[in-house]
Amino acid sequence: MTTPRIVLFGATGYTGRLTAKALVALGAEPLLAGRDPARLADLAASLPGTPPTAVADATRPRSVARLLGPGDVLVSTVGPFLRWGDAAVMAAIEAGAVYLDSTGEPPFVKRVFQRHGPEAAAAGATLIPAFGYDYVPGNLAAALALRKAGNDAVRVDVGYFLRGNMAKRASAGTRASALSMILEPMYGFRDGRIVRETGRTRAFAFGARRRHGIAMGASEHFALPRTHPRLREVNVYLGWLGGLTRAAGLFARATPVLRALPGSRRLMAAMAERAARSANQEAPPIASQTIAEAYAHDGTLLATVRLNGGDPYDLTARLLAWGATNALVGGVGGIGALGPAEAFGLDALADGCASVGLTP
Repeated sequence: MTTPRIVLFGATGYTGRLTAKALVALGAEPLLAGRDPARLADLAASLPGTPPTAVADATRPRSVARLLGPGDVLVSTVGPFLRWGDAAVMAAIEAGAVYLDSTGEPPFVKRVFQRHGPEAAAAGATLIPAFGYDYVPGNLAAALALRKAGNDAVRVDVGYFLRGNMAKRASAGTRASALSMILEPMYGFRDGRIVRETGRTRAFAFGARRRHGIAMGASEHFALPRTHPRLREVNVYLGWLGGLTRAAGLFARATPVLRALPGSRRLMAAMAERAARSANQEAPPIASQTIAEAYAHDGTLLATVRLNGGDPYDLTARLLAWGATNALVGGVGGIGALGPAEAFGLDALADGCASVGLTP
């Protein structure tokens, strides 16, 4: 029997390196895994204690499966997840492990909850996708708003916003993931079920300023109705686009036609592949802002919660490190595919988020 450990798959990528540093800062000794042994060795040598390394590749799923044993915690930062993410999920399920990832890709989140979740439950594994800036702040803010609102709340709206220039700050992996999502259908939760989303937009008030967001799929749509059974509607909006939000909404409504064009998916895949190979840009710091509003059946606003955080990449790395170390030491609150509050409990999640700088 070996002692359970944390395995970080994708350790040499941008988010992976940040997560490796965050894990070591919390006293963990992760196994660093990735495709390139030389880059793994360089990363390990740069960290206190020189963590162990292992070669694994998402294109060779058995190489990922061999990393894990029962009780292990697998953290995956390998994206685009819609293309490369399944190998890590299936490895965690096979081992009966706990899995967390850094995805922000709505179709992959949906796949984990709807397809892989039942498989994980049958195997005694736990999957906690999107455990970073996407979508822990919204899950936390929404759950806190619903707690404040009480039993009258039947709808919650979440908005993700940034202070700073995300276009310049985005990593190569983020650009690749974003491009791979352009033609993918989005979803929401209305009338008590998952439904297709078609470019809806709305504005949130930040003092005297109104900021617009476009509807997107997220883990909130799956997790929040399970912890708050009275919910009939969950909406999540991305507000990174500023004045282009409404135009993006119109473009989203046209995606069914665009998807039908010959070669459109191949073009998007090629553009995503090129973005993934590009260098990261230096840019001024950015900070995150998340808002959640809980509503009654008649549309009355019952409660609002706002959370502020630092750089989304640093926040993601520190959240993954917190989640992995807590899962390893204290376990998680269930099996199958879980949201953040389901996995750790709302109060513990709030304390953990505060420890990484995500606060009201």
